[in-house]
Amino acid sequence: MADVRLPPGCSLQQIREVSGDHEAVALDPDRPVKWAGIGEAHEMTRPEMVLGFHSLCLVKPVDDDDWYMGSLYDDGSIDCWEAYGDLYEALRGL
Repeated sequence: MADVRLPPGCSLQQIREVSGDHEAVALDPDRPVKWAGIGEAHEMTRPEMVLGFHSLCLVKPVDDDDWYMGSLYDDGSIDCWEAYGDLYEALRGL
């Protein structure tokens, strides 16, 4: 199991306050993530961080500065459909 990480300078409490989801959690990033938004569907690079918000999540890939919103499935896989250039923008988009 990989280390569960939070974005630098952020606490889980801050993430919960900005998102409005008081049950938000940091999840193990060791999971399959697929881009399912506009364009061709494809596997994304390994996540560095994954934040869970019930059935939604935000994913920060290792080699990308963007945050991706997606659906979190019961099997742990994620399908992303939206990209945000900033974590706080993504949190407010939930």
